[in-house]
Amino acid sequence: MLDKIIHYSIKNKLIIGLLTLSLIAWGSYSLSQLPIDAVPDITNNQVQIITVAPSQSALDIERLVTFPIEQTMATIPNVEEIRSFSRFGLSVVTIVFFDNVDVYWARQQVNERLTMAAKQIPPGVGSPELGPVTTGLGEIYQYIIRPKKGFEDKFSPTDLRSVQDWIVRRQLLGTPGVADVARFGGYLKQYEIALDPDKLRSYDLSIGEVFSALEK
Repeated sequence: MLDKIIHYSIKNKLIIGLLTLSLIAWGSYSLSQLPIDAVPDITNNQVQIITVAPSQSALDIERLVTFPIEQTMATIPNVEEIRSFSRFGLSVVTIVFFDNVDVYWARQQVNERLTMAAKQIPPGVGSPELGPVTTGLGEIYQYIIRPKKGFEDKFSPTDLRSVQDWIVRRQLLGTPGVADVARFGGYLKQYEIALDPDKLRSYDLSIGEVFSALEK
């Protein structure tokens, strides 16, 4: 059998050459279509709920935020497990679905129940939000924002953080394929109001009225 193949190949060089070129072309096309990844993402099918609650202890976060969210999400169908952790000022609840569940259907189910869970959280404690459609291996690029040489004294760490949050991040979020842009470092710009009790009494104002004015 092998001898016949060899003899046929020798006698029909043109056909064998065309078949070889066809195989090369087909292999090159198949190679370009392969989803090659240096680090395959083996993260399970999950949806995360992140709640930032400044100045709240881990015990209060667990009692006031994490527990109501877990109880509300327990009725979602096709859930494999629910896990969470509560730290100072932060609650992260991870709902793991079965692999055959569409991730956008899962996010829709979680989002519908998130409104119910938010009503059980006391006002001012925190506002739960869905995490981006990405995994721990989705981070592909890191960058640093620095002022040009000669302008180091004109930009403080707070200014650089503001540039990142309000200019660079917003433009990157509009890029196709970018789910989220995480940022860290620098100092967050904030406004602090110091109350003078004597002046408040002179204007016949209470602290509650000041808070109401700030919320508006």
